[in-house]
Amino acid sequence: MNPQKPYRDFAEFLRTIFPFKVQKISVNAGFTCPNRDGSKGRGGCTYCNNRSFSPGYGNPSRSVREQMNDGITFFSRKYPEMKYLAYFQSYTGTYGNPETLIARYEEALTCPGVVGLIVGTRPDCVPDALLDCFEALGKKTFVMLEYGVESTLNRTLDRINRQHSYEESAEMIRKTAARNIATGAHVILGLPGETTDEILSHAGTLSRLPLTALKLHQLQIIKGTVMAEEFRLKPESFHLFSPDEYVDLCVDFAERLKPDICIERFTSQSPKELLIAPAWDQKNYVITEKIVKRFRERATRQGRLYGQQPDEGVKGAVTSCNSSSAAHTSPAAAPLSPPSLHRRK
Repeated sequence: MNPQKPYRDFAEFLRTIFPFKVQKISVNAGFTCPNRDGSKGRGGCTYCNNRSFSPGYGNPSRSVREQMNDGITFFSRKYPEMKYLAYFQSYTGTYGNPETLIARYEEALTCPGVVGLIVGTRPDCVPDALLDCFEALGKKTFVMLEYGVESTLNRTLDRINRQHSYEESAEMIRKTAARNIATGAHVILGLPGETTDEILSHAGTLSRLPLTALKLHQLQIIKGTVMAEEFRLKPESFHLFSPDEYVDLCVDFAERLKPDICIERFTSQSPKELLIAPAWDQKNYVITEKIVKRFRERATRQGRLYGQQPDEGVKGAVTSCNSSSAAHTSPAAAPLSPPSLHRRK
């Protein structure tokens, strides 16, 4: 763990893989989702509007190579020596004809300066044949699969219409990591119906999985989603964290998280024209700086409460969604071993 930070961030992990700076470039390859096209469901997850996290240069009417070149041009103006990771972010990046999918990945990897591949997907959309392909690619270049887990509670997954269980997520993460493929997960903090203790329990549950990295972000209500209509009709069924509440929640969560799992991000910011609530009006880096400051104020760090019994692990946690955590004090933890892409956990 970087002594300058009280948590292990994704940049630290990437530095163990690459001797140069790398930047993800998002690609919209025109994929869809089994939760939209009817093979599993219709309408998608209740919180999802893909426009809220798709960059301006990601246009599915342009080829993968064209989108990559657009992104490289955008970033290289400021960082001419930077290398790039092709990030298939939009919708389900492993859903489709395997030959077409592989052709898209290989097209991205042939672009100048591209040194790896990250694919966002669902745990129910990676057949063994495709996993074989990722394993083979991983012997030649950096490969990471990023799974949308969202919650470890099946009742929540049902409520948000994910159309898969947490057990499916756990199984797929284990299968992926067993192939020596870097494995990430995405979780939303504050989904409706979850208590704060349940939110914090996700950290312990996810820590039992062989994860390389974890992405967190606050629940956001986005225009054009089913959840937006639910929020309009029953706003009392949602608790949207204030920035200060969320800062404490993230510190509480990280204290319970296995210390060698990289935290890729704590927060996300949807475009103002799409965001209904919460209206924080603060950049992601500002919230992250506040989280780091809160770690230091509480003299704590990622993993401080990792491995404790559930009744011990919730000590000092936020006791309700409308209150902040009390400050923690703790002795300095022992140094952590560096992460390893090929570690079997």
